[in-house]
Amino acid sequence: MAIERRFIQDSMVVYKVFKYLETKLDRAGFAYVNIQRTPILTRIDVYVTDPGRVIGRKGKSINELTSELSKKFGLENPQLNVVEIKDFYLQPRIIAQRVCKLLEIGKKARPILHFTLKKILDSGAIGAEIVASGKIVAKGGRSKSLRVAAGFIPKSGESGRLVRSAHVTAYPKSGAIGVLVRIVPEGTIFPDKKPIDKSKLELPAVVRHAVEEPPHFPGEKV
Repeated sequence: MAIERRFIQDSMVVYKVFKYLETKLDRAGFAYVNIQRTPILTRIDVYVTDPGRVIGRKGKSINELTSELSKKFGLENPQLNVVEIKDFYLQPRIIAQRVCKLLEIGKKARPILHFTLKKILDSGAIGAEIVASGKIVAKGGRSKSLRVAAGFIPKSGESGRLVRSAHVTAYPKSGAIGVLVRIVPEGTIFPDKKPIDKSKLELPAVVRHAVEEPPHFPGEKV
């Protein structure tokens, strides 16, 4: 049972580190983190859209963050590596957070979802799905669900594990809204399907003509 207990403990540490960095590096466009343990150190790869906010002036911020991770989670000799993400629209968590922020400032859900789906597919994805569930209507209205999708999105089996996904909750005045984003990046190879030709994918007309321009990502050049 000792080995099983160790696996569970390691998984809990990874989850806690993820949730901590999710809050701590929100303004840096945090996407995800990879943690690898070795006998002499713990390698932590943090993927963000704006590395400068993580590193700080003369490396001050990254040194403080490394020290905090060591003290809070008992990581042995943590080595923090910051990786810049350039494919903003292929990162489900970043997309979900952006949609949530727009909903929280009062933007209408339908045009936001249509425009975001268009940008995801224009960035190279071969399939994407965005679902907003909750108080997406005016305050006092019933909860409902709004889904937009295009391309190929497997739902189950081994193929379903290859889909990137993230769920974030928005808290506008009308009430909580859950946002689920699922993305299949270009080049994904499914064991039970032939390679997908992205040029043959057709977007719904309402998505092709979406014009709702959301705020830019941290670190994104405009």
